[in-house]
Amino acid sequence: MYFAIVLGTGFVLGVFRVPFLVPRIGERWAELAEMPIMATVIFIAAGYILKRFPTICQPSRSLMVGVLALVLSVAAELALATVLQNRTLAEFIASRDKVSGSVYIALLLVFAVMPRLRLKSHARASMLTGCASTGVIPMD
Repeated sequence: MYFAIVLGTGFVLGVFRVPFLVPRIGERWAELAEMPIMATVIFIAAGYILKRFPTICQPSRSLMVGVLALVLSVAAELALATVLQNRTLAEFIASRDKVSGSVYIALLLVFAVMPRLRLKSHARASMLTGCASTGVIPMD
């Protein structure tokens, strides 16, 4: 679900970014403008899945969820890029902007670890619901 929320949001933002922002400010700036929105979505989605699925409220499980979401997200993006843009994988990777591509990679790493990063604050904030209801106490 974490993967679907974030990928779906990215897809919707892309539908607006490409026809409206890219012609006006260029691809690099359009992608960079989208990054804070995606970072916010990642933060909110990570908190949502911790609340929705209390069984993942353990450090190792929350990290596994993030890494699995990362793998699914990258696989989906590469598959969609090669199919929709009719490019080879090498062409797609070579076409990425160096600046926005670097920020994107950093955001992917944040995406992978965000459920784990949110775990402790989520458990503190939900003493009666969410992670606290499982009886699992996050370990640092």
